[in-house]
Amino acid sequence: MRKIKIISLFLLSFMILELRCADHVSFALDNNAVLSLSKQIIEAKSREELYPYFQELKELYFKENRYSELVDFLRSIGSQKEPSAPFIDYYTALARYSQLKYLESTQSWDEYFSKGNDYRDDITASAKNVIKAAPNTEPLNIYARLILWQFHNDQQDAFAESSRAELMNALSEYSAKALYIKPIKDAADALLSYGEKGESSRLYKMYVSKLFVSTKDPDELRQIASDFYKEGNLELSESVYDTYIEQIAKTYPKEQLVPVLINIARDFAYKDEGINDPSYAEKIFKKIGSQGMNDAFDEELSYLRALNAEKSKDFQAAKGLYLDLLERFPQTKYTDEAHFKVAIISSFILKDPKTGKDYFLMLSAKENSSPQVIASFYYLGLLAQWENDPEKAVEYYNELIEKSGGEFPETTAAAEERISEITDSVPMEYNLKTFLDLSLKTESPAFESGRAELTSSKRLVNKGEAVEISCVPYGVQSGCMQVEVQYLWSGDTGTAKPALEVASFNTSYAQPGIKLVSLVIVSPGGILDRSIEIIDVR
Repeated sequence: MRKIKIISLFLLSFMILELRCADHVSFALDNNAVLSLSKQIIEAKSREELYPYFQELKELYFKENRYSELVDFLRSIGSQKEPSAPFIDYYTALARYSQLKYLESTQSWDEYFSKGNDYRDDITASAKNVIKAAPNTEPLNIYARLILWQFHNDQQDAFAESSRAELMNALSEYSAKALYIKPIKDAADALLSYGEKGESSRLYKMYVSKLFVSTKDPDELRQIASDFYKEGNLELSESVYDTYIEQIAKTYPKEQLVPVLINIARDFAYKDEGINDPSYAEKIFKKIGSQGMNDAFDEELSYLRALNAEKSKDFQAAKGLYLDLLERFPQTKYTDEAHFKVAIISSFILKDPKTGKDYFLMLSAKENSSPQVIASFYYLGLLAQWENDPEKAVEYYNELIEKSGGEFPETTAAAEERISEITDSVPMEYNLKTFLDLSLKTESPAFESGRAELTSSKRLVNKGEAVEISCVPYGVQSGCMQVEVQYLWSGDTGTAKPALEVASFNTSYAQPGIKLVSLVIVSPGGILDRSIEIIDVR
C-alpha cells in the first residue's frame, strides 16, 4: 500500500509540472502547496480530515479560474475511493458549475456551446454521487444538494422545484443532528440571493436556533448580530437580534434594556446611505414603548421615529408620530417641519385637505420665514385655486412673494406661474391639476395598490446635490401588444422638467425645504395610478 501511495504522488507531481510547462505565464500555481495537499489527501484516514485540504486545493485553482485543470487533477486521484471519493465528486461538480458561470460572464461562447453539455453532465452526475455516498448529516451532502438546486434553478428546468424541496428536507434532517451549522447559513444566503425569501427565512431561523444552543452569552449574540448587520445580511442580523433581545429582556432591568433597544433602532432606522431597515426599526421602537418607557422617546428619538415612518412611506403612522412630537415638545426645533409634513400628508396622501389647510394656516401665521412657512402660502394658494377661488389664491401667492424677499426663488417661481394662469384665465398646468383632482376629490380612486412606487436615490439631500427620481416603468398589456404609458410629473421637480415618456430623471434643488414630487401615470385607457415622493433639502 505504501508503494502505491508513492507512485501516486510521483504521477501527481509529473502531471502538475506538465500543466505548468504548458502555460507557465498565466497559471501561477503553487506546486509545493499542491504536492503537500495531495500527500495529505492520500494519507487521510477520515472524511473529517479532508475538508480543509480540498477547500485549500479549490482556492488554489479557482483564483486563476482554472476549473478544467482542477477537474483533471481530481480525476487523477479518483482511484483513492475512500474517504476522498465524495470530495472528488463534490469539487468536480462545484468546478463545473463555476466554470459555466465563468464562461457566461466572460461570454466565452465557443467553449460554452462546444463543451457545455459535458460540463452539465459532470455537475448532475457528480452531485448525485455525493448525495448517495454522504448521508444528510454531512456538510458535503448539503453542499452537493445546494449546487444541484442552483444548477436546475439556473436552467429553469423541470427539476428546479423538486431539487429545492429535497434540499430543504435534507437541511431539516441536518439541522436536527449536526453541530457544524455553517451549511445552513450558506444555503440560506444562496436561497435569498435567488429571491427565495420564504425558504431563506426558514433556514435563517433554523440557523439562529442552532446558534443559540451553542452560544448562550448575550454579549456574544449581540456581536454576532452586529457582524451580520455590517455584512449587510439584514435578515440574519434581525433574527439574531430578536433572539438576543428575547434573552436579555428576561434578565435586564428596563433602565438597562431600553438603551440597548434604542441603539438597535438607531442602526436600522432610515438613512440614505448605509444599511437600514425602517420596518425593523419601527418594530424595535414599539418594543421600547411596550416596556412602559415612553419617556425614553426624547425629542431627537421621537423625531427619528417619525422620519423613519415617513421615509418608509408609512404615512398614516408618520402623521401620528409628528403630531405626538408636537404635543410632547411644543417648542421643538422641528415644529415647522412637523406642521408642514402633517399638512402635506393630510392633504395629498390621506385625502383630508381640511386638516391639511389648518396646518398650512398655522405655519402661514408665523413671523419667521422658514422654507416651510414660505411653502405653506404656496399650498394654501394651490388649494384655493383648485377650489375655484382665484382671488384668495392670488392673495396667498402674493403674500408668499412679499414674505420670501427673494430668498426662495424656486417657490417664488412656482407661485408666479400660478398667478399667470389666473390672470391669463388659462387652466392650471395639466399634470398638476390631474394630481390634485386625484388627491383631493373624495370620489377619486384611492390607488392603494402601490404599483406606481415612486422613489429617489436620496430623500435627505443637500442644496445642489444630484438626486435621481424614478418610478418602476409600467408594462400594460393589451392582447399581445404592450401599451405605452405617460408619466405626468408635477410638483417640486427642481432643475429638471421631465418629459411625458420618461419614468426617471435627475435633478437638484437650489433652496432648502421639503419638496413634494408628484406623479400620475396614464394610458390610452385612462388613469392607472398616482404616487408621491417627499424629499428633504437641507
